[in-house]
Amino acid sequence: MGFSKRKKLTITQSGKLNLIAVIALFVIVPLRHAIFNTDGMATAILILSLGLVAVIMGLIFEWKSGWCSGLCPVHPVEKLYGVNNQLSLPNAHCDKCYRCVTPCPDSTPNIDPFSSKKTNYHKIAGFLMVGAFPGFIWGWFQVPDYHGVVGIEQLITIYMLPMIGLLVTSALFFILKKFLQEKMLIAIFSAVAVSCYYWFRLPALFGFGIFPADGMLIDLSGILPEWLIVVTVISTTLFFFWWIIFRKNKKIGWSIRSEYAEKLSANNK
Repeated sequence: MGFSKRKKLTITQSGKLNLIAVIALFVIVPLRHAIFNTDGMATAILILSLGLVAVIMGLIFEWKSGWCSGLCPVHPVEKLYGVNNQLSLPNAHCDKCYRCVTPCPDSTPNIDPFSSKKTNYHKIAGFLMVGAFPGFIWGWFQVPDYHGVVGIEQLITIYMLPMIGLLVTSALFFILKKFLQEKMLIAIFSAVAVSCYYWFRLPALFGFGIFPADGMLIDLSGILPEWLIVVTVISTTLFFFWWIIFRKNKKIGWSIRSEYAEKLSANNK
C-alpha cells in the first residue's frame, strides 16, 4: 500500500533483532505462570502491544524483515520445529521476493536456528534456541500458575527452574557437539524440545497434568484411564523423533519462493 519506508536491515541489525526475539521469548513465557495464564486483561494488553510493535516494524523496515523474521518471539520456535518439512506450500505472504531477509526463513530448505551465522548475535540466538530451549521447556512445566498478587518469591520460582533446565541442556549440547555433526545435533535437540512440550502439554489439556488445574481444556481424568495418556505421550514422542530425525529429509523450504522482484521488473521492461 506504500506506507512502509522499507528500510533494509544490515546484517548486524538483523542479528540483534534475532537475539532480542529469543531473549523476549525467555522473558515472556515464564510470566505466563504469574500473569498471562490467569489475567485476561494483561494477556490482551500483551497481544495488542506486540501487534503494535509488529505494525511499527512493518512501517519502517523491508517487508517481513523487521518483525516476522526479526523481532517476533515466536519465529525462533518455528525455525526449531520446521527443520524437516514434508511439502512446500505456495507463499501466502509474498507475491514477489525482495530479498528482505537472507537466508529467507520461508523458502530456504531445512532452515534452522543455526542457518545464519553471520554475526555473533546470530550464533548466540541459534545456540539458545537449539541447546538451551529443551531444558527451558522442561523447567517451565515444573512451575504452577499463580493466582492473585505475585511477589518476588514467585517471580524467582517461575524463572529459576526454566533457567536450571536451560543450563543443563546447554551443557549437554556442548558435550555432544564434540561427537555429533551439527545437523544431527540440531535435529536431536529439536525433537527433544517438541517432544518435551507435548509430553507435558497433552496430559495437562485433559486434567492429567502435574498441576491438574493449570492449562486444562477439559477434565477427562474421571473418564479416561491414565495409561491411555501415557501411551499417547510416548506415541507422540516416538512420532516426533521419527519425523524430525529419522524420516528422509526432502530438503525443501516451508513455502515456494516467489519470483524475485528485480527479475520481474527486468522482464516487464
